[in-house]
Amino acid sequence: MKVLSSQFSAINIKISCLFFFVFILIADSCLLPADVFANTIKVLILDENYPKIPEKDEQLEKVSDKIKGDLLLSGIHYKGEIEVWKGQNGLYIINEVPFEDYVKSVVQSEVGTNWEMEALKVQAVISRTYALYQKNMNGNSFYHLTSSVLHQVYKGNSSDPRIAYAVEHTEGEILTFNNKPIEALYHSTCGGRTESPEEVFGKSSPYLKPVESSCEESPYWVWERKIPLSEIEKSLHVSGIKDIKIKSFTSTDRAKDLCIDTESEQITIKATEFRKLLGWQRLPSTKFSLVRDGDSMILEGKGYGHGVGLCQWSALEMAKKGKTYREILSFFYPGTEIQLYEGR
Repeated sequence: MKVLSSQFSAINIKISCLFFFVFILIADSCLLPADVFANTIKVLILDENYPKIPEKDEQLEKVSDKIKGDLLLSGIHYKGEIEVWKGQNGLYIINEVPFEDYVKSVVQSEVGTNWEMEALKVQAVISRTYALYQKNMNGNSFYHLTSSVLHQVYKGNSSDPRIAYAVEHTEGEILTFNNKPIEALYHSTCGGRTESPEEVFGKSSPYLKPVESSCEESPYWVWERKIPLSEIEKSLHVSGIKDIKIKSFTSTDRAKDLCIDTESEQITIKATEFRKLLGWQRLPSTKFSLVRDGDSMILEGKGYGHGVGLCQWSALEMAKKGKTYREILSFFYPGTEIQLYEGR
């Protein structure tokens, strides 16, 4: 079944449209027994039409029971089971999908399908591990993780044969520490050295330590951004910025704290928060220098992402040099073991 969704706003949608949407789904589908997908994961779909996650204490109302189908939403196919919830900020769409199918989609969404096979296997193991960790952490929630970079990118159905091979040949494999799934954090490009989790997430981990690695093939190995002060002021909700300077650095030479001089005050802000407010793509990483240029700030930097854990482009370079996926995983997550998860 294919259902075309209109590009309605999640905030302003009328309830009549919602019922029509659900009716179409039900009309050409059947409800499945609860145990059909015994090993599944629930993904909250986020995109430009559904950009928000529920507030911590937001009251939600289930609009539809689980429905099996093929939902076409914003040009992406989502197979498995669909569930719709309504909250104070609009609709929330949950896609419950077989676990290994989810892993295939994440691998295809996160890295190129033409990457080295060992690098694809690396991505399969860390995507599976990260998802299982989140599922264990959020098991009582109505969803386990989102489809966006808030967790890991998921774009529905995947049919690439190389991706399928990588996932199937690592089926059930996860990274563990003390026999528990690890929080397998990863990012696109480290810029030469990965970051300490304490600097980004405020917590340490025995298997997430900074390591030197090359990722020069990445399009984000070096980058430059010229950002108008007016844009920065709007993003930070301040006015009259005179200058911005780096106040301190992390142990891996990333910006840690920034000092912002305005016409009325001096503000200190963490570089990670500065990046979040400007936008992940607008400011690729916190490994940068900056200088004022007229009414703009010029930022020159390296890397893309938070920098913690495995660097995907470094993994690709290591695979090209003959390293196996197990060797690559051991390098970025020292002290971990590969085990088969229960219930696969």
